[in-house]
Amino acid sequence: MSPQKTPETSPGRHLQEKLRSLPDGPGVYLMKDVEARVIYVGKAKSLRSRVRSYFAEAVGDTRATVRFLVKRVADVEWIVTATEKDALILENTLIKRHHPRYNVKLRDAKTYIGLRLNVQDPFPRLTTTRRMREDGSLYFGPYTSSQSMRETVYLIHKIFPLRSCSDPVFRQYRRAGRPCIEFQMKRCLAPCCDYVDKPRYDELVRGVALFLRGQSRELLRDLERQMKAAAEGEAYERAADLRDRIGAVEATIERQRMVSEKEIDRDIFGFAREENQAEVQVLFVRQGKLIGGLNYPLRGVHLDDAELLSSFLSQYYARDRVVPAEVLLPMPLEGQGAVGELLTERVGRRVRVTAPRRGEPAALVRMAGENARAALDKRLASREAIELALDELRDRLRLRGRPDRIECYDISNLQGKMAVGSCVAFHEGRPDVSRYKKFRIKGLDSPDDYRMMKEVLARRFRRAGGDGDLPDLILLDGGRGQLNIALEVLRELQIDGVGVATVAKYAPDAEVGARAKARTSEKVYIPDLKEPVGFPANSPAMFLLQRLRDESHRFAIAYHKLLRRRLTLLSALEDIPGIGKGRRRLLLRRFGSLRRVRDASATELCEVPGITPTTARAIQDRLREPTAAPEGRSETETSGQDGALPGNEWEGENG
Repeated sequence: MSPQKTPETSPGRHLQEKLRSLPDGPGVYLMKDVEARVIYVGKAKSLRSRVRSYFAEAVGDTRATVRFLVKRVADVEWIVTATEKDALILENTLIKRHHPRYNVKLRDAKTYIGLRLNVQDPFPRLTTTRRMREDGSLYFGPYTSSQSMRETVYLIHKIFPLRSCSDPVFRQYRRAGRPCIEFQMKRCLAPCCDYVDKPRYDELVRGVALFLRGQSRELLRDLERQMKAAAEGEAYERAADLRDRIGAVEATIERQRMVSEKEIDRDIFGFAREENQAEVQVLFVRQGKLIGGLNYPLRGVHLDDAELLSSFLSQYYARDRVVPAEVLLPMPLEGQGAVGELLTERVGRRVRVTAPRRGEPAALVRMAGENARAALDKRLASREAIELALDELRDRLRLRGRPDRIECYDISNLQGKMAVGSCVAFHEGRPDVSRYKKFRIKGLDSPDDYRMMKEVLARRFRRAGGDGDLPDLILLDGGRGQLNIALEVLRELQIDGVGVATVAKYAPDAEVGARAKARTSEKVYIPDLKEPVGFPANSPAMFLLQRLRDESHRFAIAYHKLLRRRLTLLSALEDIPGIGKGRRRLLLRRFGSLRRVRDASATELCEVPGITPTTARAIQDRLREPTAAPEGRSETETSGQDGALPGNEWEGENG
């Protein structure tokens, strides 16, 4: 009988056979681990050369990143494509489908705030957004700083007085027949009262679009043409307004930094790396002027620099972005010609993708690289500070090891009603939103924080006991009573090796009243220690505990407010004929709040399944009458996420 093959030897021989049969053509390859999970997706001009290079390099290569990836590969599959461009498209499709562990994870642009101009609206307005959709609207940004975005919007409303009110407010002033104070301040032309006709308003919209795209010369030519036409038509007041607008645009242009003699649009990429940490900086040059940039932190990367940047680039332009005439790269990439071909096809004009070595373009790439290096150095310094804070927690809280994974729990209720619990998780000092959890407290109608906390912890750790899904440290918002509750739960479930601590605010005894509230401090309690643990002033470890406690409090409050909004909406709809439990739930899912249902048009209400025009009118009549149920503050307080809370909603014992 032949000896049984071990997992270590069998995949090796299998891989050797696969490597010998690799085709010499363009395509996409998928690397899999021993459990057949796709851990990396790549593209290549020659599949044979590219895939074999991994294993040839890994034998004698000193780079830990290459060895780290290859030793986890148990199988390789590939798909041959006709061209490099087809491989580029297929690579992005497979990355989105499999979410490979070792591919670049490009942070979505929705993380940053942007501006939306709905040109399909009769009188468009600028709104902020974190998600860019293919809905016919114009999108600008993203802006890395909300302050810079607000400054841009403020400047636009001074130069181009578009309306800023929401649609319900716009309709309200139209019914009233008089404009709001924005018209008096000359920051709106009052389209709600027909003080401006649509063609003239459309000129403002076009100007805003040109301004936000950086097409300043075309904008100035447009404004000068309008000013000349107004003067010839003896509309001198309008001509004077246009003259002032031209001056404001020119002053804004002068403040922008000129970085190129050519009036050309460019995206400039810079790159910096330190072991498995990397940073990509993108600078935006429009008509020769630097108008902004974005930086992308890449963590835990295990590819060489060229392949890393190539993977980033293909994902970056796979999204809905403005494509310039030139893309400048810090190094030559395999397949950069395919990227240029794909972008050219998308925008219908030539797009050059180059890695310049001299002259002005090379200087711009060096500038982007310096920005990338500065951002990476700052991030690494922050990472070192987090490690010091975790080491301090380990020592001061007397833990067995460094608490890389911490979970913090909090309770929120209104005199015992609609009680909820929250769990937020931090991994290596940063929020791990995928592990956030929220709990609906069951069977308690009176305020009892201890019993509520015990229920939440029991439900959480009863699930985790068997599969080892345990944190290094459990942190509770509270004092010694909450500490004893956590220890009791862990003892009953026979869970060992998890640290427990509580953090509670307190005011020094010598101070009273408002001054005491303004100068609160923290007490941290741990098992087997009578007195609270002391932390030095400005301790990074204490700042981390406070951040955890505040985040768990925010998350619990947000969930509690969401339940209150649901209850308000459902109770307000209960008495309307034709609105049963199912339709109330559909209205809640579609609009999210009572205010949005009340402000919705009959057409929008009829988009909900089961809502007829008659039912829509009944809803409007009921919610718009003076005696309708009050909305309360819970209708507007959404913690910035409009009720879309991250994490898993554990409302029952079985999820």
